[in-house]
Parts: sequence; C-alpha cells; structure tokens
Amino acid sequence: MQPIYFALILLLMIVLSAIKILREYERGVIFLLGKFYRVKGPGIIIVIPGIQKMVKVSLRTVVMDVPPQDIITKDNVTVKVNAVVYFRVIDPRKAIIEVEDFLYATSQICQTTLRSILGQSQLDDLLSNREEINNHLQKVIDDQTEPWGIKVANVEVKNVDLPQEMQRALAKQAEAERERRAKVIHSLGEYEAAEKIGDAADIINQHPPALQLRFLQTMLDISVDKTTTTFFPLPIELFGPFLKGSDSKGNNNPGTA
Repeated sequence: MQPIYFALILLLMIVLSAIKILREYERGVIFLLGKFYRVKGPGIIIVIPGIQKMVKVSLRTVVMDVPPQDIITKDNVTVKVNAVVYFRVIDPRKAIIEVEDFLYATSQICQTTLRSILGQSQLDDLLSNREEINNHLQKVIDDQTEPWGIKVANVEVKNVDLPQEMQRALAKQAEAERERRAKVIHSLGEYEAAEKIGDAADIINQHPPALQLRFLQTMLDISVDKTTTTFFPLPIELFGPFLKGSDSKGNNNPGTA
C-alpha cells in the first residue's frame, strides 16, 4: 500500500505543478518541446511539466523613463534631453520570440531615436514645437518596435537642460523682444493720439465756440482740486474789434515796416 500512496502523492504534485493561474493582464507563451505551441490565458491553464514551458508576458502599459541624452541640435547647441515613453505588448508571441529582452531593446531604441530626431531639430523648435516633435518620435519608435509586437502609445520630451551661457543669451533675446514690442505699442499710441488731436482740431475749426467750451471745461476740471489759482473767463468776442482794427491798419499801410 505504501508504493500506491507514494504514487498518488507524486501524481498529485505533478497535477498541482501543472496548474497555472494567470491574471487578467497576463498571457502565457507556451513552448512544446522547445517549439512555440500557443498563447494561453488569462485564468487557469495547464502546463505539462517536462514537456511544456511557459513564459509570462504582461499586457499592461509600461512607463519607461529615458535617461538624459547629450544632443547637439541642428544649430550647434549642446543640450541634455530626457523623455518618457508609454508602450505595451500587443503580441506576446512576437515579444518573446522576435527579441531577447523587449524591455531593454525598447529602451535602447528610444535612446538612439531621441538623439537622432532631436539632433535634426533647431533649438527654437525643440523649445516651442514640443508637440510636433513628440508625435514624430512616437511614430519613428513605433515603426521600429512593431515587428516585436510592441505598440508605442506616446512619447513625451520631459526636460531640456540648456547651458548657462545659452540661458543668458535667450534671456537677452526675450528682453530685446519685449522692448521692441513696447516701442511699437508706444509708437502706435502716439500715432492714434495725433490722429485724434487732428480730428479734434478739424471740429474746432468748423465750430469756433467749441474752443471756449473746452476752455471752460478745463477750468472746471482744475477747480475740482483745492488750489489757489483764480480764473477770470473773458469772452473771446470782446477781442474781436481790436483784432479787426489791427488787421485793417495793416491792410491800409502795407508798405510800412
């Protein structure tokens, strides 16, 4: 009876070792005598010990931080750039068979592509057209990892470290640009003010009493403040006869100096 019990225990251990449980986000790549058999999971699967072998693959999105890379841009500026890559396995069979270590391979592809693509860009594009560069990086990396059954969902350039000299140069450039805009705005204001003053002069020329009304309004504005200045308004019409008389004398004696 003891050999029977021993055989039953051995059989039970073999059955238990053959039962595998895979989570919802896991798949098992099964090899039968060294050859690819099928992809199983999730849930309970059977792997025959000694004949079959299983390699687990996670289908969850992997967030990979690309280390800082020294890059020389197209306009010969040396910068350090790091990025973050989001990718996931969509074909477990290719991820195991076509490449030895898909995580390491994807990391190296990201680093080399980051140096290559950003090296073809201007510094201004790298700082301002970040979204366009991210889309280009995502497309190039995804095309290279597609034979491995890996889908690159997104690539984000995270940080761009500039040398101190370049930071000072960019600050001077930004300051000069702000001064230029301020001068242009000030000139536009002067032009619009002169335009309005010209319009006001035309109106006063057409309606002379408007000048006296404006004079009285100015007096009223000044009198609001408590000052010791005293105004004696005189109608301009009072000086009309004197002005006409001087004009007539000048006309009667045009030759006198």
